[in-house]
Amino acid sequence: MQRMLRLLQPYRRDALVALVLVVAMTAADLATPRLVQQIIDLGIAQRDLSVVARTTLLMLAVGVVSAVLTVANTVLSVRVSNRFGADLRSELYRKIQSLSFGNLDHLQTGELLVRLTSDVNQIQQIVLMGLRILTRAPLLLFGSFALMIATSPSLALIMLALVPITTGIVAFIAARGRSLFAAVQAKLDRLNTVLQENLAGVRVVKAFVRSDFENQRFDMANRDLTAETMQVMQLFSVVIPTLLLFVNLALLAVLWFGGQRVVVGDLTTGEVVAFTNYLLTSVFPLLMLGGMVAILAAAQASLGRIEQVLDTVPQVQDRPGAMPLADVKGRVAMEDVCFSYSQDCGEPVLSHVTLSAEPGETVAILGATGSGKSSLIHLIPRFYDVSEGKVSIDGIDVRDVTLDSLRKQVGVALQDPILFTGTVRENIAYGNPDATDEDVITAAQAAQAHDFIQAFPQGYETQIGQRGVNLSGGQKQRVAIARALLTHPSILILDDSTSSVDVDTEAKIEAALEELRDGCTTFVIAQRVSTVLNADKIVVLDRGRVVAVGSHAELLESSPVYLEIYESQLGDGGGSNG
Repeated sequence: MQRMLRLLQPYRRDALVALVLVVAMTAADLATPRLVQQIIDLGIAQRDLSVVARTTLLMLAVGVVSAVLTVANTVLSVRVSNRFGADLRSELYRKIQSLSFGNLDHLQTGELLVRLTSDVNQIQQIVLMGLRILTRAPLLLFGSFALMIATSPSLALIMLALVPITTGIVAFIAARGRSLFAAVQAKLDRLNTVLQENLAGVRVVKAFVRSDFENQRFDMANRDLTAETMQVMQLFSVVIPTLLLFVNLALLAVLWFGGQRVVVGDLTTGEVVAFTNYLLTSVFPLLMLGGMVAILAAAQASLGRIEQVLDTVPQVQDRPGAMPLADVKGRVAMEDVCFSYSQDCGEPVLSHVTLSAEPGETVAILGATGSGKSSLIHLIPRFYDVSEGKVSIDGIDVRDVTLDSLRKQVGVALQDPILFTGTVRENIAYGNPDATDEDVITAAQAAQAHDFIQAFPQGYETQIGQRGVNLSGGQKQRVAIARALLTHPSILILDDSTSSVDVDTEAKIEAALEELRDGCTTFVIAQRVSTVLNADKIVVLDRGRVVAVGSHAELLESSPVYLEIYESQLGDGGGSNG
């Protein structure tokens, strides 16, 4: 809650003015029943039309003032709530950007989308209501009660019985609804996750004719959300009718006992009418609060979900006193590294890995699927932190340097490249926005992307669709390689980034990289042995352990695992190339 109040600080002036206007609006509303009493008792009962006329004009003026104040309050409240909502979304988005891979492994995309949209909107709505109804309601309630006591203390006792009953009903429904709304938001998370997965993988769905299955999966999530929402709405549907029942009973009691007091002359007709109006005015806030119980419960659930993300501590972050990494030569070393994706150090993905890469070397990492190749290279730019051991660059533990300075020295091209909506040039220059057109073209040429880019009608200004939908797999990979090269990294990581490229193009990319990287230490993850034949050093992984290290020729002689991989892919036909 303190975080929410902090986000409201920049708009406290508008918020305070809105609250002052609420007080003035409430005063105008409370004045109206008293004016009605004067019309009845001093005007109609005394047959004095001048009193009726003056008081009527005064009531009209009060009504106009109240309307103007209401409009001003609404404008300010909307301004504050929308700006607050924008700031909250920005803070939540920045927090998500700061999270490490390990955090994001446990937060699904669909869940984060709901928190950034639906949950933020719920909190924003409460801020809006807080500057209007939630402030006005208690003022009307206590103001009306005070004026009822001033009008008739005996009749005011009816309110003493009514308020606890109605308050208890509202409190019970709110407490019950909070957990139900949390369940609704969880079902909405699931629905968004299914939708996001389906839209992202729509080509796979169609290719495998799984539309019926995906429809059933979506329908199930949709039905679960509908059932949970209906349960909540059924609970809250009893609030207003129940409150109205008690209000009408109270009104009958006022008219019965008040009428008797008028008959005996203890009260005037105008006082009874004024008291009745104050009763209705005091009950109106209760009805408003009853109607808002659902919104309040939903906002409380949403607040908890938002704070869950905002309170998440990034698993990978700068240590106190971390220094910038500069003048990198490019020596990378791993010393007895162990790594597990679970924080409780469960099943290890990497076990006691020790290896090194000298500046300018090309180190190839080879192994079966699931052997830990990608996990290994993810430790270099600290996408994850080691569970045990140490990863160092030029002898400096990567945990002792700032993340920004470390990652600026490392260029990464992944097997499944992520491209953003924008031009080809913007995607290549993503990591180096100040790059010149010449630099962009040079990087594209090295990645063997220049020719196909030039073949587009708009060349480098061609718009890339969502997730690179208008490019082939190989074209996306080459754009990603060009993007990594344009950062001029000291350490280059190619994570199976040519898997969708034909062998001839792959050979051209390798030749161009030899000329362009200029002392850059390169790690190449590959499934194909042909990709790693010319590497200075080949590291063979098996079930998270290094089982062999050496050149191609050395491993053919010393490593049965490497020999088996080599013969299964190239056989005798590749022997002459060794």
